[in-house]
Amino acid sequence: MTIVPDFDQTIARPVRWTDRRRDAVGGSGLYWRAKPIIDVIGALVLLPGVLGLAGLLCVLNPLFNRGPLFYRQVRMGQNQAPFTALKFRTMVATGRERGPRDIVEADRITPLGGLLRRAGLDELPQAINILRGEMSLIGPRPDCLHHAQTYLHEIPDYRHRLHVRPGLSGLAQVKLGYAVGVEATRAKAQVDLEYIAKAGFALDAYVAWRTLVTVITGGGD
Repeated sequence: MTIVPDFDQTIARPVRWTDRRRDAVGGSGLYWRAKPIIDVIGALVLLPGVLGLAGLLCVLNPLFNRGPLFYRQVRMGQNQAPFTALKFRTMVATGRERGPRDIVEADRITPLGGLLRRAGLDELPQAINILRGEMSLIGPRPDCLHHAQTYLHEIPDYRHRLHVRPGLSGLAQVKLGYAVGVEATRAKAQVDLEYIAKAGFALDAYVAWRTLVTVITGGGD
């Protein structure tokens, strides 16, 4: 049996979601060895698009979204390790970090930022996080560190979704959209556990396809 080096020995055995193991990590050894390589290749493919969109936003932002090009937010990654996620800024700049109970207000999202969000293009700079080894192309979406610390206490299954690297997109993202609040995050965590237990090339391809459709149609939340 192949054991995934990055995982605790108690969760490395591939099992089915129907086994009801909350800490189950599925997927073959080949899948977990290939996944970091696929991540790097995918991030490199995305980089020209990131640079091109960054150039376009440098022209448009002074007119429609004044402020910095990027938004940096500390999020919780694999094994609860914090990292700084990059995004194209979509809201009116405030110069402060959001608190643990803050919810993004719709009236702070600029019209240009709204377009980026609907297509999910604001997340593209996280290709850099993938190249840093902090994220994966596909995996549970990372939450703001403050929010994640709250969810760890209020949602029993939440910590198990942190056994793998967070993703640029994920199964919960394409099935449920953005989660706001404890109850929505509780539902998201269940789908994330389903993804982790059923992890494999086919499921990643499905999530990638659904994500591409969202980008093309602008069907994001």
